[in-house]
Amino acid sequence: MTAPLVYITFPGTAREALGFYADVFGGELSLHTYADFSRSDGPGGLIAHGVLDGVVSLAGSDAAPGEPAIDPRGLRLSLLGTAEPAELHAWFDRLAEGGEVVDPLAPKPWGATDGQVRDRFGLPWLIGYEPAG
Repeated sequence: MTAPLVYITFPGTAREALGFYADVFGGELSLHTYADFSRSDGPGGLIAHGVLDGVVSLAGSDAAPGEPAIDPRGLRLSLLGTAEPAELHAWFDRLAEGGEVVDPLAPKPWGATDGQVRDRFGLPWLIGYEPAG
């Protein structure tokens, strides 16, 4: 089964954001500009399509003038149990750089370890894992 790919429309920050996520998660990043796609509905240097392909995969583009950009109210990108605990802690710490820790990544009363962070681009992340058993 194929999982959905999160596709984010950024407000002119796609190159920086997708590059940041590639630094955090690793993987292969490909970026294509408006000029590459012969788009004339915005500046040629904007990102028309970008994909991070790796252990965490994301895609996105820059909004053309007049198009809405991401508004993540009611949304969280979940990385619950997607990697070893040490890797999840490293991702959490990197995503928090320039962002905001909403709930520290720590053991919770129900037995799991999790936390929430809003990264510097405004995306909210839920990261955690169950204790080794």
